[in-house]
Amino acid sequence: MDIVALAPIVLLVVAFYFLLIRPQKQRQRQQAEMVSALAPGAQVMTTAGMMGTVAVVAEDELSLEISPGVFVRMVPASVAKVIEPAPSVETAPEADEAP
Repeated sequence: MDIVALAPIVLLVVAFYFLLIRPQKQRQRQQAEMVSALAPGAQVMTTAGMMGTVAVVAEDELSLEISPGVFVRMVPASVAKVIEPAPSVETAPEADEAP
């Protein structure tokens, strides 16, 4: 077999990697990072289009408040995007005492 005959096949494999496989792995990594950064108070949208506020985050599930007093349990992977991140807890600046 001639190496020139194998070149188109090799180019197709490389093209599939850069056009399909690599971008999918990047999306999976971004999704995993987003899910691991979820915290109570974050407003999210699920893959089903449901919007709510994260109330409780556990290892394998989270509780989403979709209306005041109405909570839904779901797996963290069902979160499609974070609309508004959880408010950060800022510490009050320490007062400098002048002698």
